[in-house]
Amino acid sequence: MGDDIAAELAGLPPLRETITTHGLDARKRLGQHFLLDLNLTRRIARAAAPLSSGTVIEIGPGPGGLTRALLLEGAARVVAVEVDTRAITALQELEQAAKGRLRVIEGDALKIDLTTLGPSPRRIVANLPYNISTALLVRWLHAADDLDDMVLMFQKEVVDRLVAVPRTKDYGRLSVLAQHVCTVQRLFDVAPSAFVPPPKVTSSVARLRPRLRSDRLGDLRPLERVTAAAFGQRRKMLRGALAGIFPDPVATLTGLGLSPTARAEELTVPEFVKLAGQLTSE
Repeated sequence: MGDDIAAELAGLPPLRETITTHGLDARKRLGQHFLLDLNLTRRIARAAAPLSSGTVIEIGPGPGGLTRALLLEGAARVVAVEVDTRAITALQELEQAAKGRLRVIEGDALKIDLTTLGPSPRRIVANLPYNISTALLVRWLHAADDLDDMVLMFQKEVVDRLVAVPRTKDYGRLSVLAQHVCTVQRLFDVAPSAFVPPPKVTSSVARLRPRLRSDRLGDLRPLERVTAAAFGQRRKMLRGALAGIFPDPVATLTGLGLSPTARAEELTVPEFVKLAGQLTSE
């Protein structure tokens, strides 16, 4: 199967030619930066292995660089979700060459129900559009029951936040939400020169693997609310920052063994989860 797909893909035009033919100039409003280096895209695809079962979901495939890599690395079923009509047309040749292993869907990833895209295990593998990458991730954290793995490329500063520990400048709301729901691992950085057009910042690839359902909250909304309040005013002591969501934040904090004069960046992920549990009970 691998040799067959490799032969089919070898017959496709080079990615740069595809971009020119279909007028796929990267658009800033869509956060587009295309990754054309096959060695790099295959490295990303291999990080998401095994790909031979279930559904691989790619968001924002653009001209199909990572899509080709996923197919070459043995993905049995790829569903590519693209909002840019120009790219849909460009991907049709690749869809035909994939012989049933690729399905291209025109749609907004912020609105799509992952369970409608294919059977589990579901893995998301994507070079995410910069302008909606965080919003997409938070949406997927809520849908963790439906996912087995995510291998995602972000701006490096986003991955810095995802892996940050307490008492550091990058530790914040996204750190807590992601680390509570998933194990988070930075895999490797990607220089701006690897993209067309080159972004102004370095990118990073990260793996996020959802924890067992028994090890995370069934409803993430209380944790979102607590972290939004705490980090929204991160220079304030918690007794002040949480005043809008707890009737008596001092009593709540001391009851959990937490200092009312601490600041958000000092609390660990489990301590925020305890606070979220208290919010649901009041």
